[in-house]
Amino acid sequence: MNIGNILSRHARFRSDHTALICGDQRLTYSELNRSVNRIANALHAAGIRKGDQVAMLLPNCRELWELYWAIAKLGAVSVPLSPLLRGNGLSNQLNNADTALLVTTESVAVHLDPVFDTLRLRHGDVWLIDAEGHHCYDSFHSHKQRASDGEPPEADIRPDDLYNIIYSSGTTGEPKGIMHTYRIRAAYMTLFSSYYRMTPKCVVLHSGSIIFNGSFLTTMPVMFLGGTFVLHENFEAGNVVRAIKEEGVTHTILVPSQIVAILEHPDFNGEHIASLEMILSVGAPLPQKHKEEIDRRIPGVFYELYGLTEGFVTILDKTDFHKKPGSVGCPPQFFDMRILDDAGRDLPPGEVGEIVGRGPILMAGYYKDPIRTRDTIRDGWLYSGDLGYMDRDGYLFLVDRKKDMVISGGVNIYPKDIEDIVIGHPEVREVAVFGVPDESWGESLVAAVVLKPSSDVESDELKSWVNDRVEARFHKLRAVHMMEDFPRNVAGKTLKREIKRQYLEREQTGRRCG
Repeated sequence: MNIGNILSRHARFRSDHTALICGDQRLTYSELNRSVNRIANALHAAGIRKGDQVAMLLPNCRELWELYWAIAKLGAVSVPLSPLLRGNGLSNQLNNADTALLVTTESVAVHLDPVFDTLRLRHGDVWLIDAEGHHCYDSFHSHKQRASDGEPPEADIRPDDLYNIIYSSGTTGEPKGIMHTYRIRAAYMTLFSSYYRMTPKCVVLHSGSIIFNGSFLTTMPVMFLGGTFVLHENFEAGNVVRAIKEEGVTHTILVPSQIVAILEHPDFNGEHIASLEMILSVGAPLPQKHKEEIDRRIPGVFYELYGLTEGFVTILDKTDFHKKPGSVGCPPQFFDMRILDDAGRDLPPGEVGEIVGRGPILMAGYYKDPIRTRDTIRDGWLYSGDLGYMDRDGYLFLVDRKKDMVISGGVNIYPKDIEDIVIGHPEVREVAVFGVPDESWGESLVAAVVLKPSSDVESDELKSWVNDRVEARFHKLRAVHMMEDFPRNVAGKTLKREIKRQYLEREQTGRRCG
């Protein structure tokens, strides 16, 4: 089950079909396969063998995309990491992964220098994709240029061999490496291509970072089918809308903040987006008003996916959008879901509990962390840490993360409930609600808000507007924290913990100054 050999097959049977569009580079399957072979042979010449971990500390670029496939051809293990990692967060993840070789850029290598002596690279190699050398680091392209474009040595890959390790803990905290096997990634290819109604003619656009697991939801299916993959170096709403029209994009995947941005673009209408067959929303719940706006402009293309990198998903199909407003769908074929109380008992429809699921993409575990693996996967079921409820038809409605729940005056409050009210204000673009310490209530609520351009609504005015609409006193906001934009990771997901940290620091500074 060598996923890398999928390219070899397309190079034979779909050789002239466009495989990759990245910036001004356009590669057919034949060209892409030869380029990937050069990288695979260069890695092999450097000593990389089946089971070796190759880390990629890269932004979106052609080289990152090709590395995924080259590493797979060797049966090695890809370890995509955020190029925003610094200091201990960087060295901890590289060391935890037992990295054999690291591929990065010259700009990131500057931040690698201070921790280089703490790294335990098994081959001791760092390759830079954009420089001929930096201190003791080698040039990626010089290795590639010396290598053959013929097929690399065949690796004896079995379905349960490790394909990748994806870290989910961010820049702080203990590294948590999620393991996916070749069998799991093959399931991503076959199952999701079916769920999204993809064909070999599809054109898939990805403008968010491809180091995160969400990217595999569409990148694996399009390559499995032999379609065309359009990769943007970063997200920019105008570039997305332009690419949809110029390349005839059929499928794209976006996080909510990106969906908000393209909805505000004047060309996201009519013939500019007529080719679209799917907009897949992932990463966080998308407010209902934005779903309805998508459906108004281009009916019958909206899908939403709730999922965990650890291996469970529900999908709101485009045919269910009107039937189940507010839902994130139901488990696809071969997946099962339960809603459990704190004692592990199944709850009836309509009652809120922890979302627990299983299916064919369930992770192999956390790398070198059997204790945390046992806590998360029990009797084959994945315990998500998310709260939600099922309706009588088996559709899932998200409530919130367990860890985000606020307890005010002894009452459980789900920030998402308040966010749904705040986003209803016509001047609000994005909102994140969180709890902060309160001497009287234990915790009270703060809403961080990004307003629409040119809006002049004041924080106190918005606070009063919200508090007039909440159901109970303990739902009222203590403050509205205005921000120009939210901090995000490279996938575009909002970092609520960082917003809360910034707010508390500002409050503490204000008290000292006062």
